[in-house]
Amino acid sequence: MNPKVIGNVIKSFREERRLSQEVLSGLANIDRSHLSKIELGVRSPTVNALYKIADALNIKASNILVAAEKEESKNIQVTDNDL
Repeated sequence: MNPKVIGNVIKSFREERRLSQEVLSGLANIDRSHLSKIELGVRSPTVNALYKIADALNIKASNILVAAEKEESKNIQVTDNDL
């Protein structure tokens, strides 16, 4: 799974809840710079970090993964149509 897609999904969930990176990272007990790198797709979240972030967002970790899969399938379909 593409780290940029996962990062974008996490960022979307965070912004929907009107949380700053500072607040979410505090709730998830992870460093803000680490969260930033996850959202930018520079780093892939560990399973532990994914669960912490999901818990802080009051969602299941699977919600993040399902949304990322849907986003990736949209990107693949657009690419396939362009051929």
